[in-house]
Amino acid sequence: MIDVVPVAVDEPTGRSRLSEVRGCLRRNPTVAIGSAMLLAIVLMAIFAPLIATGDPQSLNPAKRLRPPSGEFWFGTDMYGRDVFTRTLHGSRISLIVGSLVSLVSISLGLGIGLVAGSVRVVDGVVMRVMDGLMAIPDILLAIALMAVIRPSVSNVVIAITIPQVPRVVRLVRSVVISIRERPYVEAAHSIGTTSRRIMTRHLLPNTIAPLIVQATYTGAAAVLTEAGLSFLGAGSPPNIPSWGNMMAEGRSYFQIAIWIILFPGMFLAMTVLAVNLLGDGLRDALDPRLRRRM
Repeated sequence: MIDVVPVAVDEPTGRSRLSEVRGCLRRNPTVAIGSAMLLAIVLMAIFAPLIATGDPQSLNPAKRLRPPSGEFWFGTDMYGRDVFTRTLHGSRISLIVGSLVSLVSISLGLGIGLVAGSVRVVDGVVMRVMDGLMAIPDILLAIALMAVIRPSVSNVVIAITIPQVPRVVRLVRSVVISIRERPYVEAAHSIGTTSRRIMTRHLLPNTIAPLIVQATYTGAAAVLTEAGLSFLGAGSPPNIPSWGNMMAEGRSYFQIAIWIILFPGMFLAMTVLAVNLLGDGLRDALDPRLRRRM
């Protein structure tokens, strides 16, 4: 009689990955909450023309300063424009600026930080430049840059990105310095591995996790800075509906029409809260020390 040996059948890869994702969300509920909130805001921005079919620039002086009602969900402003329509369209500017600033600052900071942490000759020069940029408050540096260049969304991205790059550089440099002294990196140097290969094989992968978390905080800071610049009149042009512009225009009518500032401010706060919750959850999920405690 031939004995039949049972063979273990591996679970499908897709199912195992799905269970891992569910377990991660269960251990880090802030990731789920922040992702859900941010996804809702992103979908609102994408489908803004379908949700709010009106023109955000349409003037109707006969219906100026109307309170929230069934006709105008968020009321109207001093020119009779629908605040609901302008709030939804304004979310596009904030999300675009936040996403672009995160992408550009992370890319630039990653390249500069890798070079500064790997090449000791340029480390001192690069970090002194970064320290000089960080000595100036972000909003003041952005205002100074916007005073030199023409107001536009692309220039706002540039003005906000420059103050954010030094923070990414310092983060990447600190990770590279801690990794380059490891035995396996020294062994790679001893067998003649090129610096470029060491950088791409050993140094770069170790920066991915902290950079993901830093990208969320950079995006939240960019959204707030863009709103601050627009509120001060140094951001996107006034004809573009953005949350900062809406609050700047409605501050003179705050006592009699609080909804002009209230709803854009609420959406701005929810967006920043969602990004920060996502960043906090990713930090906890990607930190191996915190994972061992759970």
